[in-house]
Amino acid sequence: MVVGEISQERNLIIIGGGPGGYSAAIRAIQLGLSVTLIEQSDMGGVCLNEGCVPSKIYTHAAAKRSETAHLNDIGISTMDNSFDFHKLSAYKAKVINQLKAGIENLCNENKIEIIRGKATFLAVNKIGVENGHQFDIFEFKQAIIATGSNPQLPAEMREKGNRILLPHELFQLEEVPVHLIVRGQDYIALEAASSFAALGAKVSVVKDCDVNYLFDDSINKELDRLFKKRKMKVYKEKKFISTKETEDGIYLTFLTDKDEEETIQGSHLFVSGTRKPDLETLGISRFGIEQTSDGFIKIDGNMQTSISSIFAIGDVAEGPMLAVKAIKQGKAAAAFIAGQQVEVDFTFMPVVAHTIPPVVSVGLSEQKARDFGMEIRTSKFALGSNGYATITGKRDGFIKIISDANTEVIQGIHMVGDGAAEMSGSFVQLLEMAAKEEDVKFPNYIHPGINEGLLEAVEGLIGQAIHSAPNLESHKYKIKHR
Repeated sequence: MVVGEISQERNLIIIGGGPGGYSAAIRAIQLGLSVTLIEQSDMGGVCLNEGCVPSKIYTHAAAKRSETAHLNDIGISTMDNSFDFHKLSAYKAKVINQLKAGIENLCNENKIEIIRGKATFLAVNKIGVENGHQFDIFEFKQAIIATGSNPQLPAEMREKGNRILLPHELFQLEEVPVHLIVRGQDYIALEAASSFAALGAKVSVVKDCDVNYLFDDSINKELDRLFKKRKMKVYKEKKFISTKETEDGIYLTFLTDKDEEETIQGSHLFVSGTRKPDLETLGISRFGIEQTSDGFIKIDGNMQTSISSIFAIGDVAEGPMLAVKAIKQGKAAAAFIAGQQVEVDFTFMPVVAHTIPPVVSVGLSEQKARDFGMEIRTSKFALGSNGYATITGKRDGFIKIISDANTEVIQGIHMVGDGAAEMSGSFVQLLEMAAKEEDVKFPNYIHPGINEGLLEAVEGLIGQAIHSAPNLESHKYKIKHR
């Protein structure tokens, strides 16, 4: 190893080139700072190379394949309904390489210095970077840790074989599983189950009987209905017992919610697992950076750690482990370092699953609102009554509104149906602005369009949705409050 004899001075060093890291770097450049970004592996991080981008390529392909019946209805022939999994894998590689090249070009165009290698803190103001036989030392004024996280098996599953797949491994398969068992109920598990079922696999879902999906109860029930419609069997697990892997497949044994032992045989078992912050090689513990009992870095509202010159963003820090969080925190940390006031609030973080059809939840669920003691009214507009959904053949799902009955301020918006992911931004904006029912009813909506479902869901709160059957209770409410 060749060790640099002289420390090289840098202003802002960012460790990690994932969505949070490169967003922080570009924002810092835009605000007049000089930036050095250290990346050990590929630009784009786990999200681009192993996580959200590969998974969305598969969910996109699955959604397209699920449209074949409708395509035949409108005269587009899909007689053989063939599917080439190897072409999908090639397409995935192509898209990832394109996006990765785009990030690298953006960094170059913004004059961001990129250093390849493994970073380690040598002091509260020094970082060493090892790349093969080269070892350089950098002295910095500020540093942002954006190294992401690594998937881990659940604690009760101690042994991992080739047929047990974590999220980053599922999308590296070279063929569609014959029978994929999905253990879990988070958005990753839901996407995996929905996608591979559409791509031709037999799918069984095993979910914790004490924990439902992450959405409003009405959406949770709709997901179970849609899974059943697509011939996916859902099991409720009370207690994990064991897994056993053989040459022929894998066996998952568990205790059901009825206290009966159940064993499922599949070709592969997918588990969402847990994620651990990727901090082991950074050496931050020796300098007293405060961490939670789970190993996440504690930060304040400015993304500062207990050492004021070191910041942390994304999966290494407390909070939801989502790319949107990393991006938001990265921009905010850069702005604070540049001397600006910042505010990051994840109250209305959308929860999205790219299932078929997709699901989004923003704000309070009906149960949460009731738990808070709120007097609420709710309305659910079925997309089967929407003209554009009928045209496109995507009539499954609904939009649900939860509103404060006294103030008419909207408290939650939940949707399962085509276009849910794209509409989630509008849902977030409405809740961030503390929109009232009238704020949704006043604007003009294109016709025909899925967006009309939002309008009709709000109108339904007082029994005025045009394309829904009369709601007598809502009508009584309307008369009473004139």
